[in-house]
Amino acid sequence: MHVDDAQTVVDRLRVLRLLARVQHLSVGTAGVVLPLPDGREVVWDAGDASGLEAQVLRDGVLVGFVPVVPGSVGFSLDQIAERIASEDYERL
Repeated sequence: MHVDDAQTVVDRLRVLRLLARVQHLSVGTAGVVLPLPDGREVVWDAGDASGLEAQVLRDGVLVGFVPVVPGSVGFSLDQIAERIASEDYERL
């Protein structure tokens, strides 16, 4: 997603008291990172063509993932924030 869109999603997640932050992925694109209580991080990305998906990392190593959320290609920024906030992170 674009950097400005990622920042908007982060702002909405922070209102929900989630410690989200923007992570730059490549030139002009960014993801949303959520630290988990057990030391892992979830990096959410919403590519225009692929939809919303996430990688779960521990110390920079991939330890899990959230596959592309069906129907997420057309999600609004509010829907992206809601989906990130509602994920069951304990199951990952």
